[in-house]
Amino acid sequence: MSKSATERLNEVQAEIEKACKIARRKPEEVTLVAVSKTHDAETIRPLLEAGQRVFGENRVQEAQDKWPALREEYPDVELHLVGQLQSNKAEDAVELFDCIHSLDRPSLVKALCKAFEKTGKQVPCFVQVDIGEEEQKGGCAIADLPALLEQAREAGIPIAGLMCVPPFGIEAAPYFALLAKIADDHELKGRSMGMSGDYSTAIMLGATHVRVGTALFGRRDS
Repeated sequence: MSKSATERLNEVQAEIEKACKIARRKPEEVTLVAVSKTHDAETIRPLLEAGQRVFGENRVQEAQDKWPALREEYPDVELHLVGQLQSNKAEDAVELFDCIHSLDRPSLVKALCKAFEKTGKQVPCFVQVDIGEEEQKGGCAIADLPALLEQAREAGIPIAGLMCVPPFGIEAAPYFALLAKIADDHELKGRSMGMSGDYSTAIMLGATHVRVGTALFGRRDS
């Protein structure tokens, strides 16, 4: 028999508490972002009913299709964009999301700046770092980070911290440790790192936001 949304949420929260205890951190220092990409409103609603309020989506269009109606029922939901953001979708993203985890290039700084002015809304952004130097993934090269941070700050973008997606299939801990060091070097508190398979490790290495999908929703049908 499959687990209920409440059981899965309780298990993840217990795992977060356990990792925090080992790292001598407080559980409230870690925000659980439930990644609801590809899941419809009916699949998301049980987690909302169980008390989860912070959700992550990968695509602006998909989020536009399901979240406005859900937010009417649950107005205290906080919505995070955790996937790549195209510059031409910046305004839509700013209107819908409360936080963006994928600021990674100067052109997006400009697009977000325009979107902030047009909508009258400012959204905190994590700068995504290409921590594993993988060309196919989004993210700012480590060497380019100081310049991008400076540009974003000059443009008035609130910087929430840094985000990374370590290379798949390799031990993630060294990459999390590196992101934490880079965040410290730039005096940034936020570290968006860790997913279903490695969020405990990420928490022990300083994650402030963990992006968890499978552990909360179960495996998607392929």
